[in-house]
Amino acid sequence: MSAPYPAGEGELPGRIMSGEMAEQPAVLRRILDQGAPAIRAVAAEIAARRPRFVLLTARGTSDNAALYAKYLIEITLGLPCGLASMSTTTAYGAKPDLKDVLVITVSQSGGSPDLVASAKAAREAGAVTLAVTNNPDSPLAAVSEYHIDVLAGPEKALPATKTYTASLLSLYLFVEGLRGGDGAAAVILPELAEAILARRDEVKALASRYRFAERMVITSRGYGYPTAKEAALKLMETSYIPALSYSGADLLHGPLAMVDNISPVIAVVTDGRGGEALQPVLDRLRGRGADLFVVGPKAQVAAASAGFVLPTAGVAEEVQPILEILPLQMLAYEVTIARGQDPDAPRALAKVTETH
Repeated sequence: MSAPYPAGEGELPGRIMSGEMAEQPAVLRRILDQGAPAIRAVAAEIAARRPRFVLLTARGTSDNAALYAKYLIEITLGLPCGLASMSTTTAYGAKPDLKDVLVITVSQSGGSPDLVASAKAAREAGAVTLAVTNNPDSPLAAVSEYHIDVLAGPEKALPATKTYTASLLSLYLFVEGLRGGDGAAAVILPELAEAILARRDEVKALASRYRFAERMVITSRGYGYPTAKEAALKLMETSYIPALSYSGADLLHGPLAMVDNISPVIAVVTDGRGGEALQPVLDRLRGRGADLFVVGPKAQVAAASAGFVLPTAGVAEEVQPILEILPLQMLAYEVTIARGQDPDAPRALAKVTETH
Protein backbone atom coordinates (compact mmCIF):
# COMPACT_ATOMS: atom_id res chain seq x y z
CA MET A 1 0.00 0.00 0.00
CA SER A 2 1.44 3.36 -1.01
CA ALA A 3 1.09 6.69 0.70
CA PRO A 4 -2.25 8.44 0.06
CA TYR A 5 -2.47 11.59 -1.98
CA PRO A 6 -0.81 14.28 0.15
CA ALA A 7 -2.37 17.61 1.02
CA GLY A 8 0.18 19.40 -1.15
CA GLU A 9 3.44 18.72 -2.90
CA GLY A 10 5.39 22.00 -2.88
CA GLU A 11 5.00 23.74 -6.21
CA LEU A 12 4.69 20.58 -8.29
CA PRO A 13 2.05 20.49 -11.05
CA GLY A 14 -1.20 19.05 -9.76
CA ARG A 15 -0.49 19.76 -6.09
CA ILE A 16 -3.89 21.45 -5.58
CA MET A 17 -5.91 18.66 -7.19
CA SER A 18 -3.81 16.14 -5.27
CA GLY A 19 -4.58 17.86 -1.98
CA GLU A 20 -8.29 18.12 -2.71
CA MET A 21 -8.54 14.44 -3.63
CA ALA A 22 -6.87 13.66 -0.29
CA GLU A 23 -9.51 15.69 1.59
CA GLN A 24 -12.42 13.52 0.44
CA PRO A 25 -12.57 11.09 3.40
CA ALA A 26 -12.62 14.05 5.80
CA VAL A 27 -15.32 15.78 3.74
CA LEU A 28 -17.48 12.65 3.77
CA ARG A 29 -17.10 12.42 7.57
CA ARG A 30 -18.01 16.10 7.92
CA ILE A 31 -21.22 15.61 5.97
CA LEU A 32 -22.18 12.55 8.02
CA ASP A 33 -21.32 14.18 11.35
CA GLN A 34 -22.30 17.80 10.79
CA GLY A 35 -24.39 18.06 7.64
CA ALA A 36 -26.76 15.13 7.97
CA PRO A 37 -29.17 16.68 10.53
CA ALA A 38 -29.73 19.77 8.35
CA ILE A 39 -30.19 17.60 5.26
CA ARG A 40 -32.77 15.45 7.07
CA ALA A 41 -34.64 18.58 8.19
CA VAL A 42 -34.84 19.93 4.62
CA ALA A 43 -35.92 16.53 3.34
CA ALA A 44 -38.68 16.27 5.95
CA GLU A 45 -40.10 19.69 5.03
CA ILE A 46 -40.08 18.88 1.32
CA ALA A 47 -41.52 15.38 1.83
CA ALA A 48 -44.46 16.93 3.72
CA ARG A 49 -45.29 18.93 0.58
CA ARG A 50 -45.60 15.70 -1.46
CA PRO A 51 -44.04 16.75 -4.79
CA ARG A 52 -45.62 14.98 -7.75
CA PHE A 53 -42.37 14.62 -9.68
CA VAL A 54 -38.81 15.92 -9.70
CA LEU A 55 -36.69 17.94 -12.13
CA LEU A 56 -32.92 18.22 -11.81
CA THR A 57 -30.89 21.12 -13.18
CA ALA A 58 -27.08 21.26 -13.42
CA ARG A 59 -24.03 21.63 -15.65
CA GLY A 60 -20.73 19.77 -15.97
CA THR A 61 -19.62 17.70 -12.98
CA SER A 62 -22.75 18.74 -11.10
CA ASP A 63 -24.83 17.37 -13.98
CA ASN A 64 -23.29 13.95 -13.33
CA ALA A 65 -24.15 14.27 -9.64
CA ALA A 66 -27.71 15.17 -10.68
CA LEU A 67 -27.88 12.07 -12.88
CA TYR A 68 -26.93 9.99 -9.82
CA ALA A 69 -29.80 11.63 -7.93
CA LYS A 70 -32.13 10.75 -10.81
CA TYR A 71 -31.34 7.06 -10.36
CA LEU A 72 -31.83 7.33 -6.59
CA ILE A 73 -35.16 9.12 -6.88
CA GLU A 74 -36.63 6.84 -9.51
CA ILE A 75 -35.42 3.60 -7.91
CA THR A 76 -35.88 4.26 -4.21
CA LEU A 77 -38.82 6.70 -4.26
CA GLY A 78 -40.64 5.63 -7.43
CA LEU A 79 -41.08 9.27 -8.44
CA PRO A 80 -40.78 10.33 -12.09
CA CYS A 81 -37.61 12.37 -12.44
CA GLY A 82 -36.10 14.25 -15.38
CA LEU A 83 -33.06 16.35 -16.24
CA ALA A 84 -34.25 19.84 -17.13
CA SER A 85 -33.26 21.72 -20.28
CA MET A 86 -32.49 25.19 -18.93
CA SER A 87 -32.53 26.87 -22.34
CA THR A 88 -36.28 26.26 -22.62
CA THR A 89 -36.77 28.99 -20.01
CA THR A 90 -33.53 31.03 -20.18
CA ALA A 91 -33.31 31.25 -24.01
CA TYR A 92 -36.85 30.52 -25.21
CA GLY A 93 -38.86 32.00 -22.36
CA ALA A 94 -41.06 28.94 -21.86
CA LYS A 95 -43.32 29.06 -18.79
CA PRO A 96 -44.06 25.47 -17.71
CA ASP A 97 -46.57 24.66 -14.99
CA LEU A 98 -44.34 23.50 -12.12
CA LYS A 99 -46.86 23.58 -9.28
CA ASP A 100 -46.02 20.83 -6.75
CA VAL A 101 -42.88 19.88 -8.69
CA LEU A 102 -39.58 19.61 -6.84
CA VAL A 103 -36.80 21.32 -8.81
CA ILE A 104 -33.31 20.51 -7.54
CA THR A 105 -30.42 22.62 -8.86
CA VAL A 106 -26.94 21.22 -8.25
CA SER A 107 -23.97 23.58 -8.56
CA GLN A 108 -20.57 23.69 -6.88
CA SER A 109 -20.31 27.48 -6.90
CA GLY A 110 -23.97 28.42 -7.21
CA GLY A 111 -22.87 31.29 -9.45
CA SER A 112 -23.65 30.37 -13.05
CA PRO A 113 -26.22 32.86 -14.41
CA ASP A 114 -28.28 30.26 -16.30
CA LEU A 115 -28.63 28.08 -13.20
CA VAL A 116 -29.70 31.06 -11.12
CA ALA A 117 -32.17 32.25 -13.76
CA SER A 118 -33.59 28.76 -14.22
CA ALA A 119 -34.10 28.24 -10.47
CA LYS A 120 -35.73 31.66 -10.13
CA ALA A 121 -38.07 30.92 -13.05
CA ALA A 122 -38.97 27.53 -11.56
CA ARG A 123 -39.89 29.09 -8.22
CA GLU A 124 -42.02 31.72 -9.96
CA ALA A 125 -43.74 28.86 -11.85
CA GLY A 126 -44.82 27.25 -8.58
CA ALA A 127 -42.02 24.75 -8.01
CA VAL A 128 -40.54 23.72 -4.70
CA THR A 129 -36.92 24.74 -5.31
CA LEU A 130 -33.83 23.25 -3.69
CA ALA A 131 -30.23 24.37 -4.31
CA VAL A 132 -27.41 21.91 -3.55
CA THR A 133 -24.16 23.87 -3.51
CA ASN A 134 -20.78 24.31 -1.87
CA ASN A 135 -21.58 27.98 -1.23
CA PRO A 136 -24.49 28.91 1.05
CA ASP A 137 -23.94 32.60 0.21
CA SER A 138 -24.28 32.04 -3.55
CA PRO A 139 -26.86 33.69 -5.83
CA LEU A 140 -28.38 30.26 -6.47
CA ALA A 141 -28.95 29.63 -2.76
CA ALA A 142 -30.52 33.07 -2.46
CA VAL A 143 -33.16 32.51 -5.16
CA SER A 144 -34.04 28.96 -4.03
CA GLU A 145 -36.54 28.18 -1.30
CA TYR A 146 -34.33 25.51 0.29
CA HIS A 147 -30.57 24.97 0.34
CA ILE A 148 -28.18 22.11 1.18
CA ASP A 149 -24.54 22.96 1.82
CA VAL A 150 -22.30 20.05 0.75
CA LEU A 151 -19.60 21.23 3.18
CA ALA A 152 -16.65 20.43 0.92
CA GLY A 153 -14.68 23.55 1.85
CA PRO A 154 -12.95 25.80 -0.71
CA GLU A 155 -12.08 23.99 -3.94
CA LYS A 156 -9.32 25.71 -5.92
CA ALA A 157 -8.30 23.16 -8.56
CA LEU A 158 -10.32 23.54 -11.75
CA PRO A 159 -11.19 19.82 -11.94
CA ALA A 160 -13.86 19.18 -9.29
CA THR A 161 -13.12 16.20 -7.07
CA LYS A 162 -14.21 16.66 -3.46
CA THR A 163 -17.30 18.69 -4.39
CA TYR A 164 -18.44 15.82 -6.63
CA THR A 165 -18.29 13.13 -3.94
CA ALA A 166 -19.69 15.60 -1.40
CA SER A 167 -22.64 16.29 -3.71
CA LEU A 168 -23.27 12.57 -4.19
CA LEU A 169 -23.33 11.89 -0.46
CA SER A 170 -25.50 14.94 0.26
CA LEU A 171 -27.98 13.92 -2.43
CA TYR A 172 -28.04 10.36 -1.11
CA LEU A 173 -28.81 11.56 2.42
CA PHE A 174 -31.48 13.93 1.07
CA VAL A 175 -33.26 11.18 -0.88
CA GLU A 176 -32.99 8.90 2.15
CA GLY A 177 -34.59 11.67 4.19
CA LEU A 178 -37.46 11.99 1.71
CA ARG A 179 -38.38 8.35 2.28
CA GLY A 180 -37.72 8.37 6.02
CA GLY A 181 -34.48 6.38 5.83
CA ASP A 182 -31.50 6.87 8.12
CA GLY A 183 -28.71 6.77 5.51
CA ALA A 184 -26.85 4.12 7.51
CA ALA A 185 -25.39 2.59 4.33
CA ALA A 186 -23.08 5.63 4.02
CA VAL A 187 -21.38 5.33 7.42
CA ILE A 188 -18.59 3.09 6.12
CA LEU A 189 -17.70 5.32 3.14
CA PRO A 190 -15.00 7.57 4.72
CA GLU A 191 -12.96 4.57 5.87
CA LEU A 192 -13.22 2.85 2.48
CA ALA A 193 -12.38 6.09 0.66
CA GLU A 194 -9.18 6.38 2.69
CA ALA A 195 -8.20 2.83 1.76
CA ILE A 196 -8.79 3.49 -1.96
CA LEU A 197 -6.83 6.75 -2.00
CA ALA A 198 -3.89 5.00 -0.32
CA ARG A 199 -3.47 2.71 -3.37
CA ARG A 200 -1.69 5.37 -5.38
CA ASP A 201 1.01 3.10 -6.83
CA GLU A 202 -1.59 0.86 -8.48
CA VAL A 203 -3.05 3.83 -10.31
CA LYS A 204 0.37 5.16 -11.31
CA ALA A 205 1.07 1.81 -13.01
CA LEU A 206 -2.21 2.05 -14.90
CA ALA A 207 -1.42 5.61 -15.90
CA SER A 208 1.83 4.52 -17.53
CA ARG A 209 -0.21 1.99 -19.49
CA TYR A 210 -2.64 4.60 -20.78
CA ARG A 211 -0.55 7.79 -21.03
CA PHE A 212 -0.29 7.53 -24.83
CA ALA A 213 -3.95 6.66 -25.43
CA GLU A 214 -5.51 8.69 -28.23
CA ARG A 215 -9.08 7.90 -27.19
CA MET A 216 -10.92 6.16 -24.38
CA VAL A 217 -14.41 4.69 -24.07
CA ILE A 218 -16.02 4.51 -20.63
CA THR A 219 -19.15 2.49 -19.96
CA SER A 220 -21.40 1.35 -17.14
CA ARG A 221 -25.03 0.75 -16.28
CA GLY A 222 -27.39 1.73 -13.50
CA TYR A 223 -25.86 3.61 -10.59
CA GLY A 224 -22.45 3.35 -12.25
CA TYR A 225 -23.43 5.30 -15.36
CA PRO A 226 -22.98 8.76 -13.75
CA THR A 227 -19.52 7.58 -12.67
CA ALA A 228 -18.67 6.74 -16.29
CA LYS A 229 -19.76 10.20 -17.40
CA GLU A 230 -17.82 11.94 -14.62
CA ALA A 231 -14.69 9.88 -15.32
CA ALA A 232 -14.85 10.82 -18.99
CA LEU A 233 -15.17 14.49 -18.08
CA LYS A 234 -12.20 14.31 -15.70
CA LEU A 235 -9.99 12.65 -18.32
CA MET A 236 -10.93 15.16 -21.00
CA GLU A 237 -10.54 18.30 -18.91
CA THR A 238 -7.21 17.28 -17.34
CA SER A 239 -5.33 15.15 -19.90
CA TYR A 240 -7.20 16.32 -23.05
CA ILE A 241 -7.72 12.68 -24.11
CA PRO A 242 -11.06 12.34 -25.95
CA ALA A 243 -13.11 10.14 -23.63
CA LEU A 244 -16.54 8.95 -24.73
CA SER A 245 -19.01 7.76 -22.08
CA TYR A 246 -21.90 5.44 -22.85
CA SER A 247 -24.49 3.46 -21.01
CA GLY A 248 -23.66 -0.19 -21.70
CA ALA A 249 -27.02 -0.57 -23.42
CA ASP A 250 -26.33 2.40 -25.69
CA LEU A 251 -22.82 1.13 -26.44
CA LEU A 252 -24.33 -1.96 -28.06
CA HIS A 253 -26.59 0.19 -30.24
CA GLY A 254 -23.88 1.29 -32.65
CA PRO A 255 -20.83 2.74 -30.86
CA LEU A 256 -19.50 -0.78 -30.20
CA ALA A 257 -18.32 -0.75 -33.84
CA MET A 258 -15.52 1.71 -32.97
CA VAL A 259 -14.08 -0.52 -30.23
CA ASP A 260 -10.81 -2.21 -31.14
CA ASN A 261 -7.78 -3.64 -29.35
CA ILE A 262 -5.96 -0.28 -29.30
CA SER A 263 -8.25 2.24 -27.65
CA PRO A 264 -8.82 1.39 -23.95
CA VAL A 265 -12.32 0.71 -22.67
CA ILE A 266 -12.97 1.46 -19.00
CA ALA A 267 -15.92 -0.40 -17.50
CA VAL A 268 -17.37 0.71 -14.17
CA VAL A 269 -18.93 -2.46 -12.77
CA THR A 270 -21.17 -1.76 -9.80
CA ASP A 271 -21.50 -4.70 -7.43
CA GLY A 272 -25.22 -5.37 -7.78
CA ARG A 273 -27.94 -5.21 -10.41
CA GLY A 274 -26.15 -2.59 -12.50
CA GLY A 275 -23.11 -4.84 -12.79
CA GLU A 276 -25.30 -7.80 -13.68
CA ALA A 277 -26.95 -5.76 -16.44
CA LEU A 278 -23.50 -4.79 -17.77
CA GLN A 279 -22.28 -8.40 -18.04
CA PRO A 280 -23.44 -8.98 -21.66
CA VAL A 281 -21.60 -5.79 -22.64
CA LEU A 282 -18.41 -7.01 -20.97
CA ASP A 283 -18.73 -10.31 -22.84
CA ARG A 284 -19.09 -8.49 -26.17
CA LEU A 285 -16.10 -6.24 -25.39
CA ARG A 286 -13.91 -9.23 -24.55
CA GLY A 287 -15.12 -10.93 -27.73
CA ARG A 288 -13.86 -7.95 -29.73
CA GLY A 289 -10.45 -8.14 -28.09
CA ALA A 290 -10.89 -4.78 -26.34
CA ASP A 291 -8.20 -3.46 -24.00
CA LEU A 292 -10.64 -3.69 -21.10
CA PHE A 293 -9.94 -1.91 -17.80
CA VAL A 294 -12.48 -2.71 -15.07
CA VAL A 295 -13.22 -0.75 -11.91
CA GLY A 296 -15.26 -3.06 -9.73
CA PRO A 297 -15.38 -6.37 -7.85
CA LYS A 298 -12.37 -8.71 -7.80
CA ALA A 299 -13.93 -11.35 -10.05
CA GLN A 300 -14.70 -8.80 -12.77
CA VAL A 301 -11.22 -7.27 -12.61
CA ALA A 302 -9.62 -10.72 -12.87
CA ALA A 303 -11.38 -11.31 -16.21
CA ALA A 304 -10.20 -8.00 -17.70
CA SER A 305 -6.96 -6.78 -19.27
CA ALA A 306 -6.35 -4.50 -16.25
CA GLY A 307 -8.33 -3.01 -13.42
CA PHE A 308 -8.80 -1.66 -9.93
CA VAL A 309 -10.54 -3.81 -7.33
CA LEU A 310 -13.07 -1.88 -5.28
CA PRO A 311 -13.84 -2.87 -1.66
CA THR A 312 -17.57 -3.11 -2.31
CA ALA A 313 -18.42 -6.35 -0.49
CA GLY A 314 -21.34 -5.53 1.78
CA VAL A 315 -21.62 -1.96 0.48
CA ALA A 316 -25.09 -0.94 -0.71
CA GLU A 317 -25.19 -0.53 -4.49
CA GLU A 318 -26.68 2.96 -4.30
CA VAL A 319 -23.67 4.41 -2.44
CA GLN A 320 -20.94 2.62 -4.42
CA PRO A 321 -20.62 5.52 -6.93
CA ILE A 322 -19.03 7.59 -4.14
CA LEU A 323 -16.20 5.03 -4.09
CA GLU A 324 -16.14 4.17 -7.81
CA ILE A 325 -15.08 7.63 -8.91
CA LEU A 326 -12.02 7.80 -6.63
CA PRO A 327 -9.64 5.56 -8.64
CA LEU A 328 -10.84 7.29 -11.81
CA GLN A 329 -10.07 10.73 -10.39
CA MET A 330 -6.63 9.37 -9.53
CA LEU A 331 -6.26 7.92 -13.03
CA ALA A 332 -7.08 11.28 -14.64
CA TYR A 333 -4.56 12.97 -12.33
CA GLU A 334 -1.77 10.43 -12.92
CA VAL A 335 -2.28 10.24 -16.70
CA THR A 336 -2.12 14.03 -16.88
CA ILE A 337 1.09 14.17 -14.82
CA ALA A 338 2.59 11.36 -16.95
CA ARG A 339 1.81 13.39 -20.09
CA GLY A 340 3.70 16.39 -18.68
CA GLN A 341 0.62 18.55 -18.07
CA ASP A 342 -0.77 20.33 -15.02
CA PRO A 343 -4.17 19.00 -13.87
CA ASP A 344 -4.68 22.04 -11.62
CA ALA A 345 -5.06 24.40 -14.56
CA PRO A 346 -6.61 22.88 -17.69
CA ARG A 347 -6.43 25.22 -20.66
CA ALA A 348 -9.45 27.37 -21.55
CA LEU A 349 -11.36 26.60 -18.33
CA ALA A 350 -12.54 28.74 -15.42
CA LYS A 351 -13.78 27.60 -12.01
CA VAL A 352 -17.14 29.34 -12.42
CA THR A 353 -18.52 28.81 -15.92
CA GLU A 354 -20.85 31.68 -16.73
CA THR A 355 -23.30 30.22 -19.22
CA HIS A 356 -26.51 32.11 -19.94
